[in-house]
Amino acid sequence: MHVPLLRAALVSLVLLAGTASAAELEQRWLYLQHNFQVKENVPKAEALLRRAAKAGYNGIVLADYKLNILGRVPEHYFSNMAQFKALADELKIELIPCVAPFGYSEGLLSHDPNLAEGLPVRNMRLKVQGDTALPHPRLSAEAIPGGFERRKEHQFTGWGFQDEPGTGTFADTVIKHGGESSLRIENPKGVRGNRRVSKRLKVQPWTAYHASVWIRTANFESARDVRLFALGAKGRTLSHSNLGVKRDQDWTQHHIMFNSLEADEVGFYLGVWDAGAGQLWMDDAQIEEAPFVNLVRRPGCPLVIADAEGKPLVEGKDFAELHDPVLTNRGSVGHFDVYHEPPVLKLLPGTRVKEGAELNASFYHAVTIYDEQVPASLTDPRVFELVRDQLQRVDKLLKPQRYFLSHDEIRVANWSADETRAKETAGAVLANNVRRCLELVHELNPQAKTAIWSDMFDPHHNAQKGPFYLVNGDLTGSWEGLTKDTLIINWNSGKPAESTKFFGDRGHSQVLAGYYDSDPAAIKAWLKASHGNRVTGVMYTTWQSNFDDLEAFAKAAWGE
Repeated sequence: MHVPLLRAALVSLVLLAGTASAAELEQRWLYLQHNFQVKENVPKAEALLRRAAKAGYNGIVLADYKLNILGRVPEHYFSNMAQFKALADELKIELIPCVAPFGYSEGLLSHDPNLAEGLPVRNMRLKVQGDTALPHPRLSAEAIPGGFERRKEHQFTGWGFQDEPGTGTFADTVIKHGGESSLRIENPKGVRGNRRVSKRLKVQPWTAYHASVWIRTANFESARDVRLFALGAKGRTLSHSNLGVKRDQDWTQHHIMFNSLEADEVGFYLGVWDAGAGQLWMDDAQIEEAPFVNLVRRPGCPLVIADAEGKPLVEGKDFAELHDPVLTNRGSVGHFDVYHEPPVLKLLPGTRVKEGAELNASFYHAVTIYDEQVPASLTDPRVFELVRDQLQRVDKLLKPQRYFLSHDEIRVANWSADETRAKETAGAVLANNVRRCLELVHELNPQAKTAIWSDMFDPHHNAQKGPFYLVNGDLTGSWEGLTKDTLIINWNSGKPAESTKFFGDRGHSQVLAGYYDSDPAAIKAWLKASHGNRVTGVMYTTWQSNFDDLEAFAKAAWGE
């Protein structure tokens, strides 16, 4: 063969190496986040079904929030779904509904927000003032130099660390929220870099803190990278909430909540990582003890108010019933915000507690991760009652052959009183949870198949040894709860060979969840790296409901 022709043939073989045939890929799925309660969405979904069938897809993973609340949806939802299912049956496309949302749990928590996983507060000090008990002592006003008043030229002397004073961070005496000056972040033209201030703070262990800062921006391109957080013992990040700063905004107050856990000192950070062009101002940073924000009340998360001698007060006798009304009174029950004004502990007439007395409060509170993600408890019996009810309703609606368990990025877990008393690892707790969920599926339908996201059961991903976000303990061994016939939806493209080999060696078939709104041809390399590891399918996975590359992904994956 002519050398250039030989080279061209070899290049073609390399490009095709990751492409399987349709026969080799048993599951050719796409992930569909869709609201079937809206009538106008049905024809859009039907058009997508026809495109998918023509391109060779044979399954749709349905991620409709309404599948969590089928007891509340209007009647037309069922007719809309029936219409969609009829077309799917005609086109021989399987519908795989998402159920059991552990991790992103608003669907479960919409039934009862008290089923959220809570972080423990232990013996947080309160002081009686009139008929209320308020935090005591609060951090002094000097603990955080929030007004950015103490400075020497552009160096803020009240902070322990500051990036690039005078060239990237500045004292601005003209634009400020309060006091004499603010912190301005502004890079020289064409320069990027970290622009932060930080300080070490003494805190009380196992205490809930609220921190806030006022922020203004002007064409600030790195708005999504503005952060406010605390680092605890061994450098553990204690707060993960996104601030939601906009590219252009007037002075706006932004909040986080964090639990100090076992730490008696934290690193408190404000600023921007890899800041680009534009301007940002920060001012009036504050931190305070804040009990009862997103208060969780259930048997596994008890509330105990005790006097200075440790004798418990009686709810309903010494103090009024205590709940966080925001959790149940807002428009979307089960949706948690980062921070709101907390409920106040009200003492009742006739209580033995006197003015000025010190009390200790122990309770549990939910915290948000990134964009207000809150995971549900992995162990509370009522959670499994809700999962059972959901499975029954979904079965009646769709009669699916397979259920997709939505265990994914579970970032807070294993803190309840029952769990800590049991002294089980986080991995064992998660294994027990998924084992019970699989049992519930097969109690309903012994022939039903199951699928699950890979990350929380993958030692090369989120089930690695060591701390994971705000999970209490190691997640090693979580995979022991999976039966071998559970189909793994693997999204660990960062370590494809290691991850798929791990699950393949355990006897699991796997579907690669590719695409993520980027290059549809990337699935070729992933398939190639996973060859021989029991990969039986792929899934077109979009988080932006972008189906423009549906056909291109199919061509890259199975060549049709």
